[in-house]
Amino acid sequence: MVQLQLLDAFLASHLEIMASMSMSFGDTTNGCMSTGPHYNPAAKEHGAPEDENRHAGDLGNVTVGEDGTVNITIVDKQIPLCGANSIIGRAVVVHADPDDLGKGGHELSKSTGNAGGRVACGIIGLQG
Repeated sequence: MVQLQLLDAFLASHLEIMASMSMSFGDTTNGCMSTGPHYNPAAKEHGAPEDENRHAGDLGNVTVGEDGTVNITIVDKQIPLCGANSIIGRAVVVHADPDDLGKGGHELSKSTGNAGGRVACGIIGLQG
């Protein structure tokens, strides 16, 4: 099980895992813009976490509490912590707007879910 806690993300409503692997622990040299495109090893369209046709990194929308935090648990076989498609070293990115889950009809719906700008990010790692 992977538990992700986002603190002070009061403007955030959507999570993605991004594909950049240019550095050993991810790339944030230019802030969240350096993290790369959505993690999509199977070359599928953007969708909801429960959709069969979706980017592996499409993690859906979250609701941030009045205290400005969100605490979620993600269990998903498309984002393993080991093996060929491991997400270790990749980035988690929080977007400003809700994701339309590929169903919004906007020109960005099938690629990004029209989820707006990147407001926070971090690199996924294991702590031993």
